[in-house]
Amino acid sequence: MSARADQAGADMAGRLSLACEQLGLAADAGAMAKLLDYLSQMQRWNRTYNLTAIRDPQQMLVQHLFDSLAAVGPFSEALGAPGAAAKIYDVGSGGGLPGVVLAIMRPNWSVTCVDAVEKKTAFVRQMSGALALPNLQARHARIETLDPAECNIVTSRAFASLDDFAQLAGRHVRNDGTLVAMKGKLPEDEIQALHARGEWQVDHIQPLRVPELQAERCLIWMRRSQGTL
Repeated sequence: MSARADQAGADMAGRLSLACEQLGLAADAGAMAKLLDYLSQMQRWNRTYNLTAIRDPQQMLVQHLFDSLAAVGPFSEALGAPGAAAKIYDVGSGGGLPGVVLAIMRPNWSVTCVDAVEKKTAFVRQMSGALALPNLQARHARIETLDPAECNIVTSRAFASLDDFAQLAGRHVRNDGTLVAMKGKLPEDEIQALHARGEWQVDHIQPLRVPELQAERCLIWMRRSQGTL
């Protein structure tokens, strides 16, 4: 490996460490190594499999890794006790974002990445083995065709409108569970459409600060409306 590549790797490791610190995440050396390995595997597979439109490793670090890491703390808080087991579906996961990152950071969570594109789930399955993540699964399917999964959290990142997300994936959320959409700017019109249908409602909206990213990000937490169970 060239000195320049070594330097770039060290630079990325430093930025990742700082980002975890800013997000209040304790990441041990093993988790850090897995995150960086995941990033380099994504770059390698991307040449053939077109997992993501972002090609630049520096941009991938921020827009994929840091963006996904920003959800780890809020999800942990919502699930209560640190170390609590949880079942999570990541819908329209693509190359495993945020699912692979969640699985690396929280080994006690059972994370399933669901995507309708087979080469993307093949990549996630490969990552489960390569990164030694027994808590990570991949399902090649349309989310609406799977049997209800009784998840604590069903999440998606840039998958669909809130109403479509709730209609397609809502049945996988257990009664006391939550749908969580990772969004950029607050989608007022999507919230109105969701509430107009009446089955799900926005419980709260949580702004996210993603390290090094100058763009709006938020988590939209949704629960079943009372009386529709």
